[in-house]
Amino acid sequence: MSDAIHPSAIVDPRAQIDSDVRIGAFSVIGPDVTLGRGVEVGHHVVLEGRVTLGPRVKIGHGSVVGGVPQDLKYKEGTPSGVRVGAGTVLREYVTVHRSTRAEGWTEIGGDCLVMGLSHVAHDCRLGDDVIVINYAGITGHCEIGDRATVGGLTGMIPFSRVGTCAYVGGMAKLTADVPPFVLVEGQPATARAINVIGLRRAGMAAGDRRALQDAFRILYRSGLAPARAVERIREELPGTGPIRLLLDFIAGATRHGIVGPFERWGGEVPPQAPPDLPGVLDRSGAED
Repeated sequence: MSDAIHPSAIVDPRAQIDSDVRIGAFSVIGPDVTLGRGVEVGHHVVLEGRVTLGPRVKIGHGSVVGGVPQDLKYKEGTPSGVRVGAGTVLREYVTVHRSTRAEGWTEIGGDCLVMGLSHVAHDCRLGDDVIVINYAGITGHCEIGDRATVGGLTGMIPFSRVGTCAYVGGMAKLTADVPPFVLVEGQPATARAINVIGLRRAGMAAGDRRALQDAFRILYRSGLAPARAVERIREELPGTGPIRLLLDFIAGATRHGIVGPFERWGGEVPPQAPPDLPGVLDRSGAED
């Protein structure tokens, strides 16, 4: 056994383990597990079922990846698994469950960070550079786009989606889809602003950010029905890549629809994001 694999770890000889892999004390690695180059597995970790970890993935102490899904439809022995992309980090006590479908996969992209005690359920798909903050519950069949952030203690309803570069505030209750680039929070979560800081960090051009702010005002502050708001966005704004992505997401919304607008008590729609969201205000006409 390699010096990098603790002698108390139980590693099935059929597991495929690349070079420079480290496995901590009392971890259990099943026969259908594939570990890429440079993977680090903490102590008391369980990797079971079909699990494929890309290069440089790190699994925190006490995590369980590939466990049986918490879904009554699942049939014991169904050949399914979990894939995790290169460079992703799953911190302590994270759970990721395998797909419910034969030959199906629960998938987490590359360079993601799933913080401690979070749960990613069966058949979920997370893109690249996603951040999931502590204690978040991502229920079955959910999708999270590239560079999105899901706040701590957030719960997502099954089959819902969070779009690219969206930001979900902590303790949010997601009962609908979150469009790309939008910041939401609340119980239930409602749209507050465009995620300006996230877009800057992603390197989006200032003109595209302003176009998205204009689209947000039409979609959430004009009082128009969503279908009419989409028509107006198409008529008035340039069809740039981000605008197209936003409209395509809305057109493909799940049965839950998209999150609604934030309203203060009495029904007044605020002219900007609430003051408890510093630095992420949607400022009409302001430089961003």
